[in-house]
Formats: sequence, C-alpha cells, structure tokens
Amino acid sequence: MIFLDRDEKDELMDYLIHQGKCKRKVKWKLFLWQVTVRGSYLFKTVVDVTCASLGILVLSPVFLVCAAVIRLESPGPVIFKQKRIGRDGRPFNFYKFRSMYIDAGQRRQELLKANESKDGVIFKMQKDPRVTRFGRFIRKFSIDELPQLFNVVVGDMSLVGPRPPLPSEVAEYTLEDRKRLTVKPGITCIWQVSGRSDIPFRQQVALDKEYIMSRSLWRDLWILLKTVPAVLTGKGAY
Repeated sequence: MIFLDRDEKDELMDYLIHQGKCKRKVKWKLFLWQVTVRGSYLFKTVVDVTCASLGILVLSPVFLVCAAVIRLESPGPVIFKQKRIGRDGRPFNFYKFRSMYIDAGQRRQELLKANESKDGVIFKMQKDPRVTRFGRFIRKFSIDELPQLFNVVVGDMSLVGPRPPLPSEVAEYTLEDRKRLTVKPGITCIWQVSGRSDIPFRQQVALDKEYIMSRSLWRDLWILLKTVPAVLTGKGAY
C-alpha cells in the first residue's frame, strides 16, 4: 500500500479533477463537431433535393423533347438504366437519356482495344460508333445527364461529388482510388469543370480526393457555377 501525505493527496485530487475536466471538454468539442458535420450534411441534402426537384419541374419540356427524339431516332427505351457504385460501395440504379444504340453493351468488348483512356480503368472513345446522332448532341451539352436529377431526389446522388463508377471499374481500383467512394457521387465535380473526359483517370482521382478533403457548401456552389460554361462549350464531352 502506498501512503501519501496531505500535499500529495491534494495534488492527486487536483490532477484527477483536471483530467475529468479535460475529458468533458474533449467530449463536448467532439459533440459540437459531430453536430456541425451532421447539420452540414443535412443542409446539403435539403439543398440537393430542393434544387433537383425545381430542376425537374423547370426542365420538363426538355425531358419531353428528348424522349420524343430518342424514340424516333432508334428503337429502345428512352432512359438508359445502369448499375453504378455509390457511397461506401453501395450499388444503385443510375439514369441517363439513352444516347447509344441498344446493342452498345454487346459491342463494348470488341471496342476495348480502341480505348482512348490513358489509364485503362475507364473506357473513353471520342468517335464511338455506338452513339446515335442525337446522342452525340445530348452528350456534348450533358443533356443526357439530366435524368440524374431523379437520382438526387431519391438520395443516391448529390448535385456535386465524384462521378459514380461502374462495378467493373471499381474492381480495378486501388485502395487509394476507393477513397472516391467515401462520399455521395455527384452529377458534376471538379474534373467535370476542368476538362471532363480529357482528364486522365489518375488525375480525376486526385481532383476527387482534393474535393473530398476540402468540400463545403461554398465549394459546391463554385463548382455548380463553373459547370454552366463547361456545359455550354462542350469541351471534353464525348
């Protein structure tokens, strides 16, 4: 048994009280941080759903025109549905206006040797023969992406975030690449406003990680504003 004199006991009590205060202070700061993060996430979700809903309402004439032209040009569904990987690796149904002929999936394998993506993980081809004439137009101005507003409304996507990859692409990801999956995917992102498909995959990953580390509502607003001229010029879209 260890015996302490009065002064030592007082010092020990002061130390224990101080430690208790420090722990309470740390817990309080952690609680405030969690509230701030969750509040920001909730606010971003509300803004996403509100803006996406308004976008669907305002752009409904564009939806109708696109649907009519797609059906007239080639047989097949108006909306192209595809499995993509979302936050934390969860798959979801991803929507686009169909810009390719209905046999595009079967023809992809024979075109892999013509892949123009330098890194090989994603497939990109400027003059893809599977794309219809109207498909080239809506791809150039990203009109084919408009149905993803519904993905935002149901909570699978955000307005701003890394683009959602295919399961086959994720299968080739390194651990570093998988950091892109820690947030909700988005309709637009940093590399989408910086050159789109002209940006190599590795640089896309770097820009996505930069966004994840520094994301904020103001950053999202800046990216959304930059998206407008990027869409109008059509640079890097194919």
